[in-house]
Parts: sequence; C-alpha cells; structure tokens
Amino acid sequence: MKRFLDTINFRELFLPIGQMIMFSLGSAAVLSLAAILLAVILDPTPVGQDLLSRYKISLLTFILVNLPQVVLDGLVIGFVYAAIALGYTMVYGVLEFINFAHSEIFAVGAFVGVEILITLNIAGVLNTESLLMAYVWLLVALLAGMLVAGTLAVTVERIAYRPLRGAPRLVPLISAIGVSFFLQDMIRLIESLTTGQFHRIIPTFGNFDERLAFGAMTFNDVTINLGVQVKSIIVIISALLMLVALNYLVNATKIGKAIRAVAQDRATASLMGIDVNRIISLTFLIGGLLGGAAGVLYALKFTRIDPFVGFFPGLKAFTAAVLGGIGNLTGALLGGIVLGMLETFAGAYMSAFTMGAAGAEYKDIFAFTILIFVLIFRPHGLMGENVGQKA
Repeated sequence: MKRFLDTINFRELFLPIGQMIMFSLGSAAVLSLAAILLAVILDPTPVGQDLLSRYKISLLTFILVNLPQVVLDGLVIGFVYAAIALGYTMVYGVLEFINFAHSEIFAVGAFVGVEILITLNIAGVLNTESLLMAYVWLLVALLAGMLVAGTLAVTVERIAYRPLRGAPRLVPLISAIGVSFFLQDMIRLIESLTTGQFHRIIPTFGNFDERLAFGAMTFNDVTINLGVQVKSIIVIISALLMLVALNYLVNATKIGKAIRAVAQDRATASLMGIDVNRIISLTFLIGGLLGGAAGVLYALKFTRIDPFVGFFPGLKAFTAAVLGGIGNLTGALLGGIVLGMLETFAGAYMSAFTMGAAGAEYKDIFAFTILIFVLIFRPHGLMGENVGQKA
C-alpha cells in the first residue's frame, strides 16, 4: 500500500482543486464588486428609478438579493464551458491546430447519450424507484457518449487530419470546418432515418431535476431562497473530475510525458522512440472522450438538443480556451469559469441596467466581444505563454 501511495503525485492530483476554488472565488468577487459599484452609481439615476417603479425594489437591493444565485448559476455554466474547452486545449497543445470539428464531436456524444436514455425510457427501464439505478443508467449513457465520441475523434484524425499534417496550417483548418459541417449533416441524416425528429429531449428520471435548498437570504424585506439543482452539482463534480484526471495524466504519468514531448518537438520525440502517430491519436481520443462526456452533461443540464447543439457551446468553449490560454489545461478551467460567470451576470442584470432595453438574449455578445479583445491585446491568453513559432 505504501509503495502504491509513493507512486502517486499528490501535488498534481490536488492542485487543480485549489486552482478551481481560487478561480471561482476570484471571478465571483470581481464581477460581484463591479455589479454592486454599478448599482450604487446608477441607483439615483433614471435607471434606478425605473426599476423601483416597476418592481418596488431599489437597484442595489435587486443586485444583492439575486447575487448568490447568479454566482451559483455562473459556476455551473462555467464548468460546462471548461469541460468542452479541455478538448480544444488537448489537441492544440500537441498539434497547435484548432479542431473546429470538436463542437460536433460534442454534439455526437450528446445525441448518443440522450438516445440511449430515450430507448431505456421507452422500454420502461428508467421507471424505477431505485435512485441508485437512475445514476447507473446516467453513467451508462455518459460512458456510451464518451466511447462513441472518442472513437469518432480518432477516426476523424486518421482520415481528415493526418494526411494533411505537413500541409500549410490553413489546409487542415479548412478540413476541420468541412468535417464540422459533415458531422452536422450526418446527425441530421441518422436522426431523420431512425426517429424522424431533429429535436430530442432527455427523459425525466431520478432526482436530477430536484432543487436542493440550502438557505435563504433577506435584504430590505426581500427574501430569496438559495438552491441548486442536483444535475448542476453533477455537472460541476464531473467537470472537476475530468480536469483533475486530465491534469494528472498529462503532468504525472509516462503517457503524459510522451504527450508533452510530442507537443514540444515531434521530430526529436520520434528519435527518442516515441510513436508520434500513436500519441497524436491518443490525444484526439482523450479530447473526444472529454467532448462526449461534456455533451451528455450539457444535455442533462439543458434538457433539449438538436443537430446544431454544438455550435454555440463550441464557440464559447473555444473562446474560454483562448481566454485562459489555449494549450493550457488550467487556462481552460479559468477561461470557462470567467466566461460562464460573465455571461450569467450579463443575463441576470443587463435588463435592470438598461431599463429593459436589452435583456438576457444579448448575453451571447459578451463571449465574442471577449474573444475579440483577447485576440487583440493578449493573444496568448491569461495563462498562456508568448512563445516563438515552433520549427
């Protein structure tokens, strides 16, 4: 037992958890302070008077009362983006190549998991009073989505990317975009042939939709009940486990050392006896597994999916990866949390700050505005390194 424990690198095992806590608290504190300061400034203005006349509550009270729930919701969305961004980061870290088909691999994983659960529901298997079995069936759907998505990612790499590895960078990028459209249409074709429906809804079972209340907050005679859905907790825990496992694999194992060697210099790694093609395929497999898991978790959280379900989450996850420093695993977590928080804050408070002129439907512009500013002022991201071009 002692020998086994001596082989475990506990620093790499627990470091991501500490980083997750630090990033979550830091982003929540900064955005909360910004929202409160803005509310204090605008409270005496027509903006505050408009909210007071409509809801009989001051702008500052409105911000403070809703703040804890907004932070919780932002964390959930942030971890969803972080889970998807890990797949982008893995591939870019090795090949310096943006796999834009990753969003469709994510969608394939979501469809596989949802279709399995729908089939089980039709067969009456999900209609069980056993809470344990509900989690077992969810795990089955999750593993199936990961397996299919991982296999698909390896296949795409072998067919569409490997023959173009020595070509100019624009060529595999165009190939990735083509694969993305191809997979979208394949999902539509398969769904039309098998179910005749493009929009699929995950069945309701277990206690995943149950809301766990853990307190209430009262401010100026206004009370809000704090709580979080079980499925939101599952999303956070699953994303955290994926990050910890991936971080440990890359930084504390022989396979991870080989991946880092190939990322550093493919030619030298090959001379040292590393099978470069095998490592690159393994990288795509890991990215596909993460994408498939993220797809099933996304379907669990948001209930409804369609063949284009990967488009916007994929773009936002790519933005999160760029924001944190694409190629950096910790950066993917940071970018996902920051983007999720910012988007949730905007969706919750934009209507109040604009007197109803702009609501939650405008929150998506923040993701792409961030992408533009990051690319202009810090193209290597918050945690990325500004290094020279590889030979």
